[in-house]
Amino acid sequence: MTTVVFTHGTGVREPHLAPLLARVSAGLAEVAPDARLVAYPWGGTHGAVLAAGGASLPDGPGTGTSRSAGPPDDAADEAERWARLYADPLAELATAAAGTAPGATPPGAAFPDERPADLLRDLAAHGEPLAGPLGPGLAEQAARLARDPLLAPAAGTLDAESLAWVLARALTAGLVRAGLEADRAVQPDGDTRDAATAALAVRLGAAPAGTGRGPLLRAASRPLVRLGSRYAVRRRRALTDAAHPAAGDILKYLARGDAVRRDLRGLVATLRPPVVLLGHSLGGVICLDTLISGPLPGVGLLVTVGSQGPFLYETGALPSLVHPDPLPGHVPPWLNLYDRRDLLGYAAAPLFPGRAHDVATDSRQPFPVAHSAYWSDPAVYRAIGERLP
Repeated sequence: MTTVVFTHGTGVREPHLAPLLARVSAGLAEVAPDARLVAYPWGGTHGAVLAAGGASLPDGPGTGTSRSAGPPDDAADEAERWARLYADPLAELATAAAGTAPGATPPGAAFPDERPADLLRDLAAHGEPLAGPLGPGLAEQAARLARDPLLAPAAGTLDAESLAWVLARALTAGLVRAGLEADRAVQPDGDTRDAATAALAVRLGAAPAGTGRGPLLRAASRPLVRLGSRYAVRRRRALTDAAHPAAGDILKYLARGDAVRRDLRGLVATLRPPVVLLGHSLGGVICLDTLISGPLPGVGLLVTVGSQGPFLYETGALPSLVHPDPLPGHVPPWLNLYDRRDLLGYAAAPLFPGRAHDVATDSRQPFPVAHSAYWSDPAVYRAIGERLP
């Protein structure tokens, strides 16, 4: 009888471990009725905890001294709206365009978007690149905005002053987004962002203003308020309490994983061969590390599912093996499964040709659901069942 030792991933604790084991056991029973599942619940013994009750978590904005001239919530609202614009620089423009009432332009009158489009084209042709962390790209952003189909309906519903500020914020947000996508190491602070926005607004027809902010279209950010940065900051302690086992488990294992590997070896030593090590996520890293560190008699197969072992090896972060050192000969055959949509699953075969065998699955779920959907996917169990000793 084959014994499958299941090593869970990050953050898994009771009461969630029991139903996970029940599901894995049922899935294995479908493909290997004679196999026996044994759990290695390392999280309860070696997993991360906030030992000082979360003393390392600072208070969020609004609980102490604020540099904002207005109430603390004003600064939070502003940050939230900018977060929405960084995600979609045209969000305010789209909000304005959606409120346009259809109407005809009087004969001989200029279309509402003619002047703002001309100003944007002039900015694209003659505007100086913004200094500092906002970086280059202003000309491209302005030219693209001048051609955007949202400009005409938005111009039909906003006055010139408001439209200038909406366009200026769209340009600034587009530049910040481009910097994020380029992984620039320096990003502008709020004062730099506001000064650039004010200068752009004046170039686009707004009257010079002292605040550097201009009127905000509040509706642009409402749908995402509870999903954005303000919600996360205010709930930082609760979110950390929920997430710290996952993040903390990874950090603690990489720093002090000897005890986790030692106890897995001790468990395997009590089992009759053949034994299969089956690990999910960090559990796969633990299984791989343990096998690399020294022979485990009786273990005939390693199965990793949605695991980061190959990535850690390639980046030099795997405790037991550094790239390009080869996989030791005593490591048994290795089956590695990853979902193409799981951003935490990695391929092993390109790094260990002839030693690791990859199987790509597709749960048809987006990340992060895909990272936990393996255990509902019959293809995962079929792939494992075909290779059980």
